[in-house]
Amino acid sequence: MITTSYRPNENTVLTAENASRYFHSKFLKRNKKSVQQIIQEENDDVLVIGNERFELYPIKGEKFFFHPGSSLFRAKRWLRGEEDPFLIATELKRGDSLLDCTLGLGSDAIVASLAAGREGAVIGLEKSPILAFLVSTGLTSWETNITEVNEAMRRIQAKSADHLEYLRQLPDEAFDVVYFDPMFHQPIEQSEGIAPLRLFAEYQFQPESVSEAIRVAKRSVVLKDHWKSPRFNQFGFTVYKRKSSLFHYGVLLKK
Repeated sequence: MITTSYRPNENTVLTAENASRYFHSKFLKRNKKSVQQIIQEENDDVLVIGNERFELYPIKGEKFFFHPGSSLFRAKRWLRGEEDPFLIATELKRGDSLLDCTLGLGSDAIVASLAAGREGAVIGLEKSPILAFLVSTGLTSWETNITEVNEAMRRIQAKSADHLEYLRQLPDEAFDVVYFDPMFHQPIEQSEGIAPLRLFAEYQFQPESVSEAIRVAKRSVVLKDHWKSPRFNQFGFTVYKRKSSLFHYGVLLKK
């Protein structure tokens, strides 16, 4: 179900109508109804197209909208010369390319794009069409007070695709790094954005995903997961342990 904010301008209404056609979903004029009223009457998730941002309201659970979140703080630290664990694991440098197979909110992709610079390339894959839509539009429109971050967000190519199917179509060594951040086996309560993501994201991590990623990666395959995750040992990742963190990074280096 797609509707608009309370006082939409003409462009917002047009965007909502286009979104309804794209998703083959019903467009409903707001008519001063609350989102909860619409959810109860239509018994469906509601995507609200606003003048400033888009918000997704599931039947059950928290609303979801794009925001750069922790990537903004990480970017500020990195620009000051401080280290970022993700960039240590991926060893990204200017001009590198990274395929993010589990885009989510795009936090890691933003940091990757910042490090890779204009000469680099970052593509993010999100299987859920609605999440891909929200994040891709957010990346192209969200404004921070840091020019470098805004430019990094605009450079990211966000695509709605199943990562395994996408990997199968790529040639050998197409990207310097292939990255996975699947849903943790054990939920981390304080993990930013995870609760709403769990309602819509579709992150299947299969053995073939790893074998295809190894083929496609020129330098390494990197996995972010809960520190207790069996996937590190299962697929042979070398783990970068972080004492005070509930998640670690695992790395498979190309020989």
